[in-house]
Amino acid sequence: MTTVAPAGVRFHPGSPAVPAEAVHTTPLGYDRDDIPIGAPLPLAASAELVHRLSGCGEVVVAFEGKLGDTLLALSGVRAVLDWLRLRSVRVAVRTVGPYAGLITRTGLLTQPQTTVPSGWRAVIGDRAGVEAQGSTATVSLVLDPAAPPCWSTDGRAHPDLPARHYLAMERRLGIRLPATAPFAPTLATGPNNLVEELRSMGWLGDLNIAAITATSWPERKDYTAQRYITLAEHIAEAHQAQARLLLIGGNPGDGLRITAEAPQRHVQALRIDGMPANGLADLFPHCHLIVGNDTGLTHLAAMAHGRDSGSPPVIGLYARHSHSKWRTGLPHHHAIATFLSDRMHRGDLCPVRDAIAPDTDVHMDAFPPATLAQVGLELLDGVRR
Repeated sequence: MTTVAPAGVRFHPGSPAVPAEAVHTTPLGYDRDDIPIGAPLPLAASAELVHRLSGCGEVVVAFEGKLGDTLLALSGVRAVLDWLRLRSVRVAVRTVGPYAGLITRTGLLTQPQTTVPSGWRAVIGDRAGVEAQGSTATVSLVLDPAAPPCWSTDGRAHPDLPARHYLAMERRLGIRLPATAPFAPTLATGPNNLVEELRSMGWLGDLNIAAITATSWPERKDYTAQRYITLAEHIAEAHQAQARLLLIGGNPGDGLRITAEAPQRHVQALRIDGMPANGLADLFPHCHLIVGNDTGLTHLAAMAHGRDSGSPPVIGLYARHSHSKWRTGLPHHHAIATFLSDRMHRGDLCPVRDAIAPDTDVHMDAFPPATLAQVGLELLDGVRR
């Protein structure tokens, strides 16, 4: 269920049940609920793909593109590995590239073998990662975010990218795979020296908010530090508490950089720039609320799970792109979106790919801090102990 915020933007909760008739979808071709796990689908499988994967002794997971695209595509890797297990095909699985550490945290990979694997070699990843592995693979699977449509089955739409990738691979492989929504794998977290240092200095206290300022498209997606500080002020005033705000930036090119902002009346803010994604995966579960633009670090925050398997609520801000496609599908990963973003969701459209000019020049100022703070307060009241 969605609610309209006072500013004309709309709140969309995590893992909503989206009726198939409410959005533009492609029928999956079968009702998943009626097919037992491991049973053949009433669709023809890709015989050549099945043949080649059946003879594989090694699977290499290779991503080198954008962080967000990589994280949302890991469900496609999950689908292939689920299929191999169901078919009792024993393979060694390893990952290469800049995201190898993060991918290892999903638990999808098997332990490295001490002997050279026998059989063919399969590579699965994004186009850059697959091409970097050369032409030695017997089969290469490219997980392109533009490829899988919004599927519908059992009267329900599956608009998030993890669902799209998983179900697309299930159709190609021809048997009912075991996963159900949400299809995105989660990232395990562990001890981290910087996290412990922040805790000892009081930055991970009773009211801790993380705000993601990093973006590859700042003129379109930068919500700005000042707006986040204003948002935190509203929340702190409502709770009659001092808030600690962590402003999470990207990599400025000169390594990790931590600087304190001038203290506000109810907010102390700390800028953290250049912290590796692996470290941020350890940090995010210690926050009470996370707000970010539609970017890879926001997806990372949603997929990072603490040792108690809990995760704080994550709010993604969507001004132009579909709020449903570019989300993890996890129940605590929410969205606040403009009407343009909602139209992209309903039509399964992309303003860049489909060259759709907006009716008005929509920027991040469409989301007033007071409006976001009200949503954040409601979420905090539901999860804070």
